[in-house]
Amino acid sequence: MKHEGREPLIRISKRNRDAMPLWQSVLVRIIAILISLLICGIIIYAIVKLNPVEVYKAMFEGAFSTSKRLWVFIRDMMMMLCIGVGLAPAFKMRFWNLGAEGQILIGGIATAACMIYLGKGQVAPALLMIIMFLAAALSGGVWGAIPAIFKARWNTNEVLFTLMMNYIAIQLTSFFVSKWENPFGSNVVGIINPRTRIGWFPEVLGQQYLLNLIIVLVLAIVMFLYLKYSKQGFEIAVVGESENTARYAAINVRRVIVRSMAISGAVCGIAGFIAVSGAGHTISTSTAGGRGFTAVIVAWLAKFNTFVMILISALIVFLEKGAIEIASRYNLSDYVSSMITGIILFFILGSEFFVNYKVRFRGGKKEELK
Repeated sequence: MKHEGREPLIRISKRNRDAMPLWQSVLVRIIAILISLLICGIIIYAIVKLNPVEVYKAMFEGAFSTSKRLWVFIRDMMMMLCIGVGLAPAFKMRFWNLGAEGQILIGGIATAACMIYLGKGQVAPALLMIIMFLAAALSGGVWGAIPAIFKARWNTNEVLFTLMMNYIAIQLTSFFVSKWENPFGSNVVGIINPRTRIGWFPEVLGQQYLLNLIIVLVLAIVMFLYLKYSKQGFEIAVVGESENTARYAAINVRRVIVRSMAISGAVCGIAGFIAVSGAGHTISTSTAGGRGFTAVIVAWLAKFNTFVMILISALIVFLEKGAIEIASRYNLSDYVSSMITGIILFFILGSEFFVNYKVRFRGGKKEELK
């Protein structure tokens, strides 16, 4: 008996063995960015009647026009990269750590506490820097390990748990801000050690933010080697692919989950250390500034490759700086600048679909099923 049928209009299949070549995947992403810029240009002209080329030029100048702006761009880029590096081991294990915001704040609290209580001259500056680094990493690691322990033992939902931990960290930050507030009672800590600058990152080769760059790049290299070449990195990859396969291979899945999340939280805690000691020199509930969520895009687009994260972090920070510049220069609403950033990111994320999946249209042929 024969049955006639037609293929679906659109067939979508995941690329496995026939992965898209590197040059094609790069070309797809470039085309996506160009299309997004074209659409943004049309929207800009339709709304405010501005020349899109001048607007994009202003975005570039907002990030790179002066040496100061360039180093601020590098500072913020390194902060974004550090958080993305922290998320890499958790995400590669398919543990959806959305608690980077809280882990940053906890690391920032530990750093600020060291600056306040140990920054009175009784500890050498170099030793204080090491203590702050370790305190931030340890506190962030503990904060990250808490949801991992619950996940490993009771299979709790890590998305909800890590999000909940963010709100707890925000309240803890509010408590310490009120405890350390300046004498004027404005519920802000203010700049910590403004006269002595004890606990501040020292200038390296005359640059204020060069140490930020060095620390984060070292972390990115170490994390890349850890995930790609170490035994623990292999275990993370196996657990991410299949927990049952990992158990069959005699891998202690619970231990891998807790260990990996502790590492993830520790690196995000170090991001809090960099934010407080190397950038703002204060602590507040806005220290993380939403970057813990934005870094999810960085980690995901880079497919957990910390070297690729450098490029993605640079792009996202460039869009943020450029959006701020065009909003101030042309008196645009913040919504317009945010809309431009959102459209560009939407197309970049959309391009990943075509990189990872095949899209085929119906050829009109009939199939015979016997």
